[in-house]
Order: sequence, then C-alpha cells, then structure tokens
Amino acid sequence: MKTRQLFLICTLIRISSRISCCIAASLMAANAWAADSTTLPAAQIDAIYPQVEALYMDLHRNPELSYHEEKTAAKIAEQLRKLGYEVTTGVGGNGVVGVFKNGDGPVVMLRAELDALPVPEKTGLPYASHATTKDDRGVEVPVMHACGHDLHMAVGVGTAALLVQNKDRWHGTFIYVGQPAEERIGGATAMIKAGLFTRFPKPNFAFAIHDSNTQPAGKIAYTPGFSASNADSINVTIYGVGGHGSAPQETIDPIVIAARTIVSWQTIVSREIDPQEAAVITVGAIHGGTKNNIIPDEVLMQLTVRSYKDDVRKHLLAAIERIAVAEAQAAGAPRKPLIQAVEGVGAVYNDPDTTNRLAARLKQLMGEANVVQGRPMMASDDFAEYRYAGIPSVMLELGAVNPAKYDEAKKANQPLPSPHSPYFAPDREPSLKTGMQVEVAAIMELLSK
Repeated sequence: MKTRQLFLICTLIRISSRISCCIAASLMAANAWAADSTTLPAAQIDAIYPQVEALYMDLHRNPELSYHEEKTAAKIAEQLRKLGYEVTTGVGGNGVVGVFKNGDGPVVMLRAELDALPVPEKTGLPYASHATTKDDRGVEVPVMHACGHDLHMAVGVGTAALLVQNKDRWHGTFIYVGQPAEERIGGATAMIKAGLFTRFPKPNFAFAIHDSNTQPAGKIAYTPGFSASNADSINVTIYGVGGHGSAPQETIDPIVIAARTIVSWQTIVSREIDPQEAAVITVGAIHGGTKNNIIPDEVLMQLTVRSYKDDVRKHLLAAIERIAVAEAQAAGAPRKPLIQAVEGVGAVYNDPDTTNRLAARLKQLMGEANVVQGRPMMASDDFAEYRYAGIPSVMLELGAVNPAKYDEAKKANQPLPSPHSPYFAPDREPSLKTGMQVEVAAIMELLSK
C-alpha cells in the first residue's frame, strides 16, 4: 500500500513539474514577444531607406521659409496619401495632418517641422541648397534647412510607412503633423487655433525628435522635465531729443539712455532671480543714429529673453520694462519707451513618466550606452505649445554627428557645427535610420494597450 501511495505521489509531482515548466515557457514567450513588440527587423528599415533618403535630399535641396512652405507641405501630403492616410492640408497655414486609424487604442501624434532658415549653405554637400527667396520684408535671402527639419520630415514619413506595414502589431490612431513656422515659433499655436485637437482625434501623447550636434549618430538623448526654454523676443525703443553731436547739452541722448539701460538689465538675472533658476537676457541688436556727429531721436534694442518657469518668465519681462522706463525718466526723456513683445513661446517640458517609459524601452532596443540622459538647453521650440494644450509630450534628441568626427572634436576640445550654422549637416544614413528606429519603437510603445 505504501509503495502504491509513493508511486502516485511521484507521478503527481512529475505532472505538476511538467505543467509548471509549460506555464513558465509560455510566460517567457509572452514576455519576450511583449519586450520585442516595438522592434522592427533591420531589413524593414533598410528596404524603405532609399525612398526616405531620396525624400530627405529633395527636401534639403528645396527649402522654404516659415509661412511659405507650400511646396514642402504638398510633398508631405502626397507621401502620406500614398500610404493610405486621411490627409488634410492648410491647417493653421501650411500645416498637414495625416491620420491613420487602426482600431481601438491610444492616439499618438508625431510632429515634424516644415520650415527652413534664411541661412547660406556652406556644407559643400552634393545635394546642398542653392535656393534664394524674398523674405517678408521683400529682401532677397538664401534658404537652408540648417536645423534638420528636412531630416525630421523624412524620418517621420518613413515611420508612417513602417507603422502601416506593421499595423498588426499595434492598435489605436497615429497622426503625422507637418507643422509650419517652427522657426518663427508660431506654427504650433496656429494649428491648435485652426482645430488640430478638435477637428482631428485628440492625442493621448505628442512625440517628436530633434537632431543635435551634442551626440554622435546612432545615439539618442532624453531629458525628463524641462528640456528647452521659454523664449520671448522683445523690442524696446528709447526716445530722446536729437541734435548736433558737438552740442550734447541741447539734446537728450537716447544712445546713452540705451547704454545705461542695457547695463542695468544685466542686474535682473544676477540680483533679482534665484541663482538656482535658469534665466538669460541678451540684447542681440541695437540700432540708432546715422552719422558720427548726429545724436538721434531714438534707439531700438532687440532682446531675447529665456527661462524655464513661467513665474521667472513673468518677472524677467516685468523687470525689463520697469528698468527701461526708469532709465528714460531719470534722463528726462520726452516720452516713455515703447516695449513690444514681438513673439514668444513656452518651455518644452517632457512629461517625466512618459519620457522615462520611452527611455527604458529604447535602452532595451538600442543598448544602455546608446540612450543617454541629456541636459536642458536654453534654445526654444514651439513643440512646447502642445503640452500647454494638455497633451503629455516628449521630445528626444537624435544624435546627428559622424561618430569619428564627434570623437575627434571632443579630443581636440573643438566645437562642432550646430543647428542654425551654415555648416550643419547631419550624418545622413545613420541619422535617418536611427531616427526611424527610435520613432517606430517609441510610437509603438505608446500605442500598446
């Protein structure tokens, strides 16, 4: 009897062990699939690369300035229509919205900028821009994609195609937004006012990449929280009483008032703002007078003002006005300065939970060494406006420098051409391919249930 009981117990243990192994194997397979669900075979990216590269070079050769991106918008719209997207053009100017619905699930928006800069290209590339056009003042200017918006657009179209090819691996709605006028920090606001979040599905997440000279191609940087600053362009006109330079006692010299004002402004950051808060006041241009011996009636100063926090921003702008008015009054100026807010944009704030979630996924995909934490910068981007509209947002930095040149520059402690430089040129193939890899992985992660 005891032998039989022992036999039955052993049999039950063997069966239980087999069941446990099967369950463990199933869980391992499920977890492996889940961990790999946002990964694409390199062959898929390689297969689509020639089309993406051709689009990138075409966009680079044919840049258009902010608010004049008609041909660029048409090219992006055509690409998305070919992929089966529902495309709407003319949103907030030249904005393009492409919607691809793939069942129930989250809504994820990808932003890519359409516009270029009035910069003369000096890269020497075979596909360099030789374009010129008249700006809004009627002045003939060179035009170049000196900030990588052409790369962002082309990568985004590649991502849009890869998401269609792999639609069995995600569920929800993907929206490609081709946004105009980022360089004039007005395009995002214009698209929102034109119904971006009411005419189309409202996103659960907004995502973007921006190429950078701070990392080599093949790497990505993430910055939870503030990653780019508030930015305000302010014009201040000081009024005086003009006259002959040989008789200053008969004038009220606006150049002297402007000089005093500029020096006083520097104490705002050093003496009024908490040293642990980021703040910058730069006078980038000053215009006054026509001749050595003429004291002018007025002087124009053009400022850029940067910060992260909205209360710091408010303080800076109020202090700039307070000091300008006080200096003019102290000098006996005939009227108060004219202070004009030319343009402004809020700070880019990467939703920390979403940023860390994407960083963790990308580390699994690309390796810890290729996904690094970045640093906040004092540059600006109107991608910020999407989070002000209540959309959790993330912008990642895409390394765009040839790795050998990057290492060489670091060893020599030499600066590399940065965005907005006439010499800025992303390392084309690795930047495009890594950009697609990152965007597809991030968007599939956000579209997972």
